[in-house]
Amino acid sequence: MSFVKQLSSVFIPNSVQKALVDPKWKAAMNEEMKSLQKNETWELVDLPPGKKTIGCQWICSVKYKANGTIECFKARLVAKRYTQTYKIDYKETFTAKINKICVLLSLAVNLDWPLQ
Repeated sequence: MSFVKQLSSVFIPNSVQKALVDPKWKAAMNEEMKSLQKNETWELVDLPPGKKTIGCQWICSVKYKANGTIECFKARLVAKRYTQTYKIDYKETFTAKINKICVLLSLAVNLDWPLQ
């Protein structure tokens, strides 16, 4: 089967309800939740007075090997950042660009910074 035909034959759900019907996508979602819990990505806290929660959504994608076969089904839980307002819901942002990370790693190696 050609790679293009393979791409068009895989169903990628656009809602949680559709994803939960398929065992492959449900397993991918469970794997993501286990990973988030294992890495202690969040902690439950009381919502401050006058604030509202920010929603989240599932993004599903298929990862392919170089030969075009399916490597795995990926599901990511992401925050709906577009519902946030600057200086109300957050005060600063941090964007890590790859060139900045490379400079920091280079400095750490060349200056022999301790990793603590």
